[in-house]
Amino acid sequence: MSRLPRLTGLAIAATFTVTAAAPVSASAQPAASTASAAAEAAAPASQAAVSSYETTVGGDPATVYHPAAGADLPVALLLQGANVGRAHYEAYARIVASHGFAVVVPDHTRIIFGVPGLYPVQEQAARTVLWAKAENATATGPLTGRIDVGSLVLIGHSFGGVAGLHTLQGPCQVPFCVPPGEPRPAELKAAVFHGTNTADPASGGVLPIDTHGIPVALVQGDRDGLALPAQAEQTYSALVDGPASLVTITGANHYSLTNTQNPTGARPDLSPPTLAQTAAIETSARWTALYLRARLGDGWAAAYLYSGLADFFDASVTVQHRS
Repeated sequence: MSRLPRLTGLAIAATFTVTAAAPVSASAQPAASTASAAAEAAAPASQAAVSSYETTVGGDPATVYHPAAGADLPVALLLQGANVGRAHYEAYARIVASHGFAVVVPDHTRIIFGVPGLYPVQEQAARTVLWAKAENATATGPLTGRIDVGSLVLIGHSFGGVAGLHTLQGPCQVPFCVPPGEPRPAELKAAVFHGTNTADPASGGVLPIDTHGIPVALVQGDRDGLALPAQAEQTYSALVDGPASLVTITGANHYSLTNTQNPTGARPDLSPPTLAQTAAIETSARWTALYLRARLGDGWAAAYLYSGLADFFDASVTVQHRS
C-alpha cells in the first residue's frame, strides 16, 4: 500500500418496498447543529476543492468525486440504498472525497423478486478494482496516475450496506449477489456502513458476519425508523474476526446522509430527524472519512479518532470501538 498523505482537511430484503415520497422542504428541516460545526473545525482539515465526472464502472453509470489535486487516492465505492439514485449522495460524497478519496457512486439496476430497481451487488467491489486500474493507466483522464490501485474501501447505505457486509464475508449471498458472484478483492481494506444491520425476521436476532479481518464501522442514526438502533447494536456485536466501531449520531434518521429526506422512489422513514440535514451529512461524511483514513494508516486520523478527541468535540456522536 502506498504511503497516505497527511489528512488534509438491513434495511434487509423487506425494505425493497418502493414508495414515492416528496423530499422534505428546507423550512421543515431542524435547526443547524453548532456542535457539528465545532467538531468539523476541530477535526484534521480536509482538502477544499473537489471535482467530479461521469463515467461507467462495471457496466453501471457512475459519478466519480475526487480532490482536484493530489495523488495516491484510495478508491471508495459507495453502494447505494435500495432505490436511492446516486445523485442523492452528492453532498456526502463530495465531503468524503475532500479527505483524499476517489469516491465512486454507481447506479446498479437489476430485478429482485420480479421488481426492477436500484439494488447494489457484492460483485461491484471486484469490478470497481478493475475500473480503478484501467482508469489510473489511461493516457489522459482526470485520475490518470493519481489512484492508489492497491486500496479499495467500501461505503454502504441500508441495502447497500448489507451487500457490503456480505462482500466482506463471502461467498455469494442472494439477494445481495447474482450467482456465481465474484471473489472478494484483495485490495479491499476497510468499510463504513450506514443504517445497516443483518436482522433476521425469522429468528428475531441478527446474522453473524465474518469480516475476515477487514475493519468495519457501522454508522447509525438514533432516529432511524427503518434500520433500528437496537438492530445495529446487535449487528455490531455479531461482527466476527476484525476491528469494529459503532458510531451513533444523535438526531439522525435513515436518510440523514442523502441530499434530502426520503428521496423519491425509496421507502420513506417516517421517523423525522432532529439534526439538520446539512449538519447530519457533514457529520456522517466526516466520520466516514476519518475512520477509513485511520484504517488505511493515516496516523493523524487514527490519533484523532481513537484518542477520544473526535467524539469529545462532536456532541452529537457517541462511539464504541473494539479490536
